[in-house]
Amino acid sequence: MTIILVAFLLTSGYGIAQVQDTVRIPKPTSDTAITTKHSPKRAAIYAMVLPGLGQAYNHKYWKIPIVYAGFGTMYYFLKFNTDNFHQFRDAYDYALKPDSGTPPNNLVYKYAVSQLKEGREYYLRNLEVSYIATGAWYILQALDAVVDAHFFDYDVTEDLTLHLAPWTPPTVAGIKPSGGFTLTLRF
Repeated sequence: MTIILVAFLLTSGYGIAQVQDTVRIPKPTSDTAITTKHSPKRAAIYAMVLPGLGQAYNHKYWKIPIVYAGFGTMYYFLKFNTDNFHQFRDAYDYALKPDSGTPPNNLVYKYAVSQLKEGREYYLRNLEVSYIATGAWYILQALDAVVDAHFFDYDVTEDLTLHLAPWTPPTVAGIKPSGGFTLTLRF
């Protein structure tokens, strides 16, 4: 019986001094919890490095397909306008010097020189607008990530109220001014 008691005391640690080599840190409670702010700067950097990554950082995953659909649309217009610009440019260059070899495409036979020049300028202008729109879309998706990150930690409490009440100004010198309404926002 004494052997069982001694074995129990040795294995359970009773009667033997225990040395602690680590420091115990209490777990944070709800009132002492460390909260990290959502960083708009980090969202901007992520969105600039890879479009859509800022939206993923903000946990707005549904916006990522919209970002890439916009870039797909921009790619389509860039490709379309580039191809047509090159065709009209080559046809116009050939029309100015018809003895320079074989025609680059059938546009030489379909249009006059002035129409080829107008087509070249038209598609060049559309190509430049497409580049500007692509850059604007890139900036817009980064701006969306930054604004969304600013509102990520925004707390809407139950005490947010808007009251509409009638208002009548005081009578001054026997003159009764007309009334109105007051809007009161409490937050």
